[in-house]
Amino acid sequence: MTTRRQLLKTTLAMLGSAGLLGSARRILAQPAMKDMMHMHDHVTPTPPRSPSAPVGPGRVVTPNGTSLPWKMEDGYKTFRLVAEPVKREFAPGLVVNCWGYNGQTPGPTIEAREGDRVRIYVTNKLPEPTSVHWHGLILPNGMDGVSGLNQKAIPPGQTVRYQFPLRQHGTQMYHPHFDEMVQMAMGMMGFFIIHPPAGEEQRIDRDFAIMLSEWFIKPGAATPDPSVMSDFNLLTFNSRVFPGTDPLVVRLGQRVRIRLGNLSSMDAHPIHLHGHNFRITGTDGGQVPSSARWPETTVMVPVGSTRDIEFVADHPGDWALHCHITHHVMNQMGHGIPNLLAVMTAGLEEKVNGVVPGTMLMGQTGMGEMMDMGAPRNSIPMMGGAGPFGNIDMGGMFTVLKVRDGITSYQDPGWYEHPRGTMVEPVTETR
Repeated sequence: MTTRRQLLKTTLAMLGSAGLLGSARRILAQPAMKDMMHMHDHVTPTPPRSPSAPVGPGRVVTPNGTSLPWKMEDGYKTFRLVAEPVKREFAPGLVVNCWGYNGQTPGPTIEAREGDRVRIYVTNKLPEPTSVHWHGLILPNGMDGVSGLNQKAIPPGQTVRYQFPLRQHGTQMYHPHFDEMVQMAMGMMGFFIIHPPAGEEQRIDRDFAIMLSEWFIKPGAATPDPSVMSDFNLLTFNSRVFPGTDPLVVRLGQRVRIRLGNLSSMDAHPIHLHGHNFRITGTDGGQVPSSARWPETTVMVPVGSTRDIEFVADHPGDWALHCHITHHVMNQMGHGIPNLLAVMTAGLEEKVNGVVPGTMLMGQTGMGEMMDMGAPRNSIPMMGGAGPFGNIDMGGMFTVLKVRDGITSYQDPGWYEHPRGTMVEPVTETR
């Protein structure tokens, strides 16, 4: 009778002869899938929203988000922000314990006009102090929000008032300057958009704002790990990952602006648009002069900056918009796994399972067909959402620009119907 110890020795000998011993050690060190099913916090999913429809009082569309209401008070356009723990659905099946503002992450988009005087009340409902920095805004030094330098940190339970005139226009942001490593890694950030005092130089028909972020959340868990510095496994547009990202719906011929803000912990993101080229028209430093613009299809958005791109949506269809770093369009991918590409592993998985039940050997023929392999509770597959021709082999920082002729609303119009003769077809090659 073969004992468990003998089976293990035999398996390790086989792996050593194949040059896979180091990989096997990493495999055997991983918890079995059934054990990971219980490594999670209890969370309750939030209901979905109608996609690509303006929500709130502003004219900028923050996909999967809102704009912040305001009212006039003593001549000030007055807003209220509440810093608090929130639960955010990144995609169906994955709800995350975050910190944010007014029940969401990113926080609601603040919209105002150059020349306005704004007053912003901030209430701290976090378990630790915080502050708010108005990133890129020109304002009095005492309103800049760096705790210890410009103000005392806001203790839990306290409300403070920021107020200042708006002296510029463009795409700015807000975020804490207290315990930034934790608070921003947990989702505390938002847009502060200032419109020109006399209107746009060119009419903008559709105006979108997308915040870029990165997180590490172990499969089966629900709380981000703020101590991770490089091995991020969830990359988000407005704290959503594909297939949970709203599409951007526009009418054929409309002029479109997409505002991109990057408050990721470490990474710049090259954001690529299919089917169109665009001009970079603004940064968090202000408007780019028309003489300094050039055509692009990809824009690099560094950490701590914004980029505005503009184009005319003159090509109908469903066009991808995504980060062009390949690991940034995947979900909860483990980067410390052995490379088994092209390795002959026939019969090996059964033997290893005799020692570590639940082990799966992955990637021998690529990863593209593994989207339906299942996942622990409160986790999602690495890639994939339903498309018109099967699964869309993307995740993370990915959404779809839907350009349609003759639409009367900005609700999701469904998948594009391609004109006859404009699609890929299988052929039999003749020579």
